[in-house]
Amino acid sequence: MREGGLDAPTRHVIPWEDPDFFDRAKTEAEMRRIFDICHGCRRCFNLCDAFPRLFDLVDNSATGELDGVATADYQKVADACTLCDMCFMTKCPYVPPHEFNVDFPHVMLRYRAVEFHEGRVPWARTELGKTDRNGELARYVAPLANWASDRHNQLTRLVLEKVAQVDRNAALPKYHGRTFVARSRRAAPPVAQAAPASGRKAVLYATCFVNYNNPSIGEATRAVLAKNGVETETVYPQCCQMPQLEAGDLAKVAAAAKHVAMTLGPYIDNGYDVIALVPSCALMLKFEWPLIVPDDEAVKKLSRVTFDVAEYVVDIARKEGLAPGLQPLGGGVTLHLACHARAQNMGQKAAEMLRLLPEAQVNVTERCSGHGGSWGVMKDNFETALKIGRPVARQALRDSNPFLAAECPLAGMHILQGMELLAKDETLPERPMHPIELVARAYGLVGAVPQQSTRTA
Repeated sequence: MREGGLDAPTRHVIPWEDPDFFDRAKTEAEMRRIFDICHGCRRCFNLCDAFPRLFDLVDNSATGELDGVATADYQKVADACTLCDMCFMTKCPYVPPHEFNVDFPHVMLRYRAVEFHEGRVPWARTELGKTDRNGELARYVAPLANWASDRHNQLTRLVLEKVAQVDRNAALPKYHGRTFVARSRRAAPPVAQAAPASGRKAVLYATCFVNYNNPSIGEATRAVLAKNGVETETVYPQCCQMPQLEAGDLAKVAAAAKHVAMTLGPYIDNGYDVIALVPSCALMLKFEWPLIVPDDEAVKKLSRVTFDVAEYVVDIARKEGLAPGLQPLGGGVTLHLACHARAQNMGQKAAEMLRLLPEAQVNVTERCSGHGGSWGVMKDNFETALKIGRPVARQALRDSNPFLAAECPLAGMHILQGMELLAKDETLPERPMHPIELVARAYGLVGAVPQQSTRTA
């Protein structure tokens, strides 16, 4: 038996169509096995709140060992896991192919699937995860929806907290009346035929967040790629169902995987690369979907040609070289690398991309922002999310850069809110930006460089 290992981590197919997968006793037995290994190791104590909860349960038990922890309390650990994959990717020495076969996130996923199968997922959690329905409804009344969801509107946020269990103080994304897909139907940015990457074609998988909440990420991507000679199309069949994965509804994830892969298949056959605009969605297309529908050839094909947006720009820079015209941003960037970007095992592509800009000053932070998708805005989790993300916010304040960039837009909002709570008279960035937006600004393609604003909590 080896202590740890240096082999590349591998993941097993998720056997969610096997009836035993939803057997609570067998699931809890596997949790008990993995928890006991984690208790004896404890290398992940500082990653998220799931491991401190587990270790506190053990340490405060009558025996001081896992056998003193009630099985019913396993739920407290599972509820704290955000499925960020960082324990699997960066910390755990016992992941497959090690004989201990520890995949902590996927056993948490199995527990949630059991909870969903038994009808135990709270109503509010289920409704919040319906991103396409929510986005379609909200975009028709975007000004009203944004007014009601503003955290300074304590009347409506109190109602939202009671109904949907969303903490009244958590910053929430805004909605836009015109989706990214609708904006893409207008005249596409002119493709620079003489650019080094001319001849490339890419289809942008819009993602629910970019489509409904932040179209500027998609517009910046199209502009940068056109400047570099890449012809683009925008497609959004539906959400990748990451929220449903987090809730344990694997059947819905499988259906989405098949539908999106079928829709994008003709583009792939015609030589298009696929670019996902948000790291969580790229992770789903690349890695999670093939583990959930392993026998679907369209899903496998999609996985092989999918790029994260920063990964794609860096690929152009390495193979053809970027088009000329980049100018300095006029200040440094504090860059937060998303957990789901790191879990793609592709390196610090956002940092590599920003360092291609002239006079680039990039301060990178890889610590958890604390947000964890919808997890961090829930009433039961928001204060913990702020606590977990406090080191990142504190570091960003110390960097004192005019730009805050985050691969995950929700993480960027959460970090800025943490900065506001810690700030005294420091000058804060105007808003968090996606790294591709900064590249577009460096090319002079989208808007003007934002001014700083002095804001405190």
